[in-house]
Parts: sequence; structure tokens; C-alpha cells
Amino acid sequence: MRAVRGPRDEGSASLEFITTGMILLVPLIYLTLAIAAVQGGALAVEGAARQAARVYVQAVDEGAADAAARRAVEVGLADHGLGAEYELAVICSPTPGECLERLGSVTVTVGVVVTLPLVPSVLDLRAPLGIPLEATATQRVSRFTADPAP
Repeated sequence: MRAVRGPRDEGSASLEFITTGMILLVPLIYLTLAIAAVQGGALAVEGAARQAARVYVQAVDEGAADAAARRAVEVGLADHGLGAEYELAVICSPTPGECLERLGSVTVTVGVVVTLPLVPSVLDLRAPLGIPLEATATQRVSRFTADPAP
């Protein structure tokens, strides 16, 4: 007597493996790309803030310091492929408004929005599809610096 078997499954294992693999692999690859973009943006913002604070405290006057800090941020962000839109805030202590005072501290904060990879701009209509990143760096003005001209 012969056993009755159901329909034969020959050849469908490879198709199931490919289908399941694609369903799991595509989100995993996108997640890797998104994490890499955010990590690159974090490194760019941190480096830009640090360099902006360094050039700020080495400038001769406030106008030159502000221009040098903006240039440093733009170059630092461009090196990592980020756009030109950023926020820059400078806080001076102990006397607000007098940033280049001897032994004073200058705190520079840089903020950007890192857009997610492979997201079409059509989806960006109501709210930007990106991750906001912010970094802060503090540098001390040298005690040997010349007093800024009044």
C-alpha cells in the first residue's frame, strides 16, 4: 500500500528564501545608511563647533571673529557634505557682549538638520524629514591676547 502525500514542494525553498531575504535586507540596508548619515552629521557638527570656537578666540576684533567662525562652520560642514543651512550661536563669559576679553570664555553652538537618505523632496512639504543635531564647544581667550580696540 502506498502512502498518500500532499502536493510536492520541490523548488519553492529558494523562492521563499529570496523573498524573505529581500523583506529583511532592504530595511536593514536603509537603517545602515541612515545611521551612517546621522553619524557623519554628528562628526561634522562637532568638528565645526570646535573649529569655530578656536578661530573665534584667536581673532583681533569681534567682527573678524564672527566672520572667521562662520567661515569655519561652513568649511567644516561642507567637508562632510552637509548643506549651507546652519545655526550659529556665540555666548561669551564672564561679561556677555565682550567676547575677546582676556581669560574670558567663548562658547559656540552649531546646529544643523541632517536629512535622511533616499527620501524624496515631495515628502518634505509639511515637516522636514531630518534629524536635528547640535554641538557645543568652549574655548578660553588667551591671557596674552591684545586688548581689542574700543
